[in-house]
Amino acid sequence: MTREQPLTITGAARLDSRTKRLVTRLKEGDIAVINHRDIDAVAARSLVERRVAAVLNADESISGRYPNTGPQILVDANVPVLDGLGPDLFDMIREGETVRIRGNEVYCNSTFVGRGTILNREIVAERMQAGRANLESEMDEFVENTFAYLKKEKGLLFDSSRVPPVRTRIAGRHALVVARGETYRQDLEYLWRYLRAEHPVFIGVDGGADALLEMGIRPDIIVGDMDSVSEKALHCGAELIPHAYPDREEDSPGIRRLRDLGLPYAVFATPGTSEDAALLLAYEHAAELIIAVGCHYGLVDFLSKGGRGMASTFLVRLKIGHRLVDAKGASNLYGSRFEFRHWALFVVAGAVVLGVVLSLFPTFLEYIRARLTTLF
Repeated sequence: MTREQPLTITGAARLDSRTKRLVTRLKEGDIAVINHRDIDAVAARSLVERRVAAVLNADESISGRYPNTGPQILVDANVPVLDGLGPDLFDMIREGETVRIRGNEVYCNSTFVGRGTILNREIVAERMQAGRANLESEMDEFVENTFAYLKKEKGLLFDSSRVPPVRTRIAGRHALVVARGETYRQDLEYLWRYLRAEHPVFIGVDGGADALLEMGIRPDIIVGDMDSVSEKALHCGAELIPHAYPDREEDSPGIRRLRDLGLPYAVFATPGTSEDAALLLAYEHAAELIIAVGCHYGLVDFLSKGGRGMASTFLVRLKIGHRLVDAKGASNLYGSRFEFRHWALFVVAGAVVLGVVLSLFPTFLEYIRARLTTLF
């Protein structure tokens, strides 16, 4: 009986510790070298769309902390993933160098780099099961992180002084906030009739600006770290608002990039994520309704953002309240029959979902009441 030959792949290495930044310059046949613990669905789909030859991950693509779906997407698309290659991976491979994968071993210019774990359906299924079993523990940590964040950053809910002025008129209008999350493309397509009828303010969050341009829509405002948005989008005429942390404003990569390009900007220094900053910008400038497309929404979405990201998103959505409508899954719910009148159903559906989620965690509600009483 002949012995099965190990998988052999050769390609040019493209490296970045931020997967969303890397995908903007990947080409078909490249080998993506990343350092991404618990790959999310958006990052995985982006890698698949770029038709990479393989993925080398210094970290664990699925650790079992929670059931992240990114590795399953890569495995189903037959993209080889070599996992857990270690932190030295980025020191041993340089951009553009020829990388050869033979079985679970990696070589760069004929020099041995390291060994990893080849992800397959069995490994992914086992870790997904472990992630589902760990959700209760992650929920407890989420509660603790949320209230620690609230105690430290409660000004986020009440202080509007950090919000920069904008030239675009937002007050009294609808604002469409677009990030490059799950189903963003389909949801934008099925919102087309609404967009033509309402003419909302278009706010792109980093790569969400490119998503709008792909639809033939010029964003009015771009908010974010400016790391995964194209130069084409940055030069499209939109107002540019780099997101920075209050205590590290000068270290913001977005500010540095815009300075290098010689483009004007107004800084929004606020805790949380760029999505949160975009939603707050629309809210504080008195948008009548805020429609979020491709933004984080569910529990797994929250967990994929880490402690600070989860807490800030939860609090920002708590603040914005009924003005926010999440369009995630609009294409699945209504298809081509989507009309403006369906927004009322979205609001009701959102309230029902939130009620169901909270009802599953009664101790969470009790804890909220007790801690809010202590804080305020």
